[in-house]
Amino acid sequence: MTSKSLEKIGRQIEQTFLARTGKSRERDQLARMYLPGGDTRSTLYYSPYPVYMQHGSGCRLYDWDGNAYLDFLSNYSALIHGHAHPEITQAACKEMAKGTIFGAPAEIQFLHARHLCERVPGIDSVRYCNSGTEATMLALRAARAFTGKDAIIKMDGGYHGSHDVAEVNLVADTEACGLPSHNIGRGVPACIGADVIIAPFNDLNVMESLLDRHKDRLAALIVEPIMGAGGLLNPHPGYLRGLRELTQRFDILLIFDEIITFRLNRGGMQAIEEVTPDLTTLGKIIGGGFPVGAFGGRADIMTVFDPASPRAVGHGGTFNGNNVTLAAGLVALEMYDQASIKRLNLLGDRLRHGFTQVLKSAGILGHLSGRGSLMSLHLGREMPRNAAEAARGAGANKSLSRVLHLQLANLGVHSAPRGMYIVSTPMSEEEVDHAVGAFEEALELLKPAVKESWPHLLTT
Repeated sequence: MTSKSLEKIGRQIEQTFLARTGKSRERDQLARMYLPGGDTRSTLYYSPYPVYMQHGSGCRLYDWDGNAYLDFLSNYSALIHGHAHPEITQAACKEMAKGTIFGAPAEIQFLHARHLCERVPGIDSVRYCNSGTEATMLALRAARAFTGKDAIIKMDGGYHGSHDVAEVNLVADTEACGLPSHNIGRGVPACIGADVIIAPFNDLNVMESLLDRHKDRLAALIVEPIMGAGGLLNPHPGYLRGLRELTQRFDILLIFDEIITFRLNRGGMQAIEEVTPDLTTLGKIIGGGFPVGAFGGRADIMTVFDPASPRAVGHGGTFNGNNVTLAAGLVALEMYDQASIKRLNLLGDRLRHGFTQVLKSAGILGHLSGRGSLMSLHLGREMPRNAAEAARGAGANKSLSRVLHLQLANLGVHSAPRGMYIVSTPMSEEEVDHAVGAFEEALELLKPAVKESWPHLLTT
């Protein structure tokens, strides 16, 4: 039940939002005439309507009403160098002037591929597609083709895009007392669930039992080294190495979905943890702000896509590895060297420390998960271990999180409604500290509502 304090404060926050984003409201109403819900990407929706941005520069966005925002969303971690970076823009324009794609192989493909192969421990060869969804779908197809088995195992609440297999337990099972039950998204054939086995994140004992039970039909285990949409949940020490040892023991391929975590190190999370998977999926930052996906791994696995082979697995795509994306992406990757990564991760640590200190000063229980330049807020006494625990906490605090997100927008901080915050290379300590100050101001406004409706979130 909503408290009087939350109703009053929430109304005040929403009225401020409505007053400063009138042109966004106009565009949202017009968009709804032609697009279901007003957009073509469900992730971007929030109530009463999302802000419509007109342009971006560096780490700042500007909406149609002229409001400026510090961008702590970075298109859900895809824009490592912010908006309209001159070197990336120049590379894209130069390539476009020559033609976008020719329906023939291009030099830029193997230049970009060589960069990835030299950079990522688990990639000997790579193929391109146009989204992270395609990358994980095709990596799973490669695993099935190579092993001759059909089943895969994924984490409860693990996000790997929107293809049918990925939609199984995309939303974590918050009611499970033991093993998570199947939660199949609407529109996905029920039969898909027969070959998808669900495991909780961060539990090697359960994983060992499942692998032993299903080893004869399992092609692969797919996992985000840090769970993304599930709450940027960190693996427990030794967890990823444990997965590697188990999959090798049971002769099952290990796939790391590094579409988000690749930004944390020159070689991704696998380089940090010194755990080499059989296949890796990539996306987001490797395209320089353009649509992209890639998957790669051991040469003997990837050879299933060699078209000269009599039993080759087909893989088409009109815009796979298009010249503009890969030209922009290669420049973005070359600029993102280990020195830049170290600096960005330190900025992320500063943001995480700042938010933690604000929570302590406000007397509100909460934790900041993630690593380096990736951070997510979890309100509550305990840090969640898996997506189900994170989802339960988010559900209990949903109305509070909604107004917090809206108030941060009012204060010029663009972030994910689910409480995820991403830093980018154009940022400095000044922008990070501004976000910390906005978070402090927002919590100060919301503290009376927390006292009335969520007293369990108070330290005293």
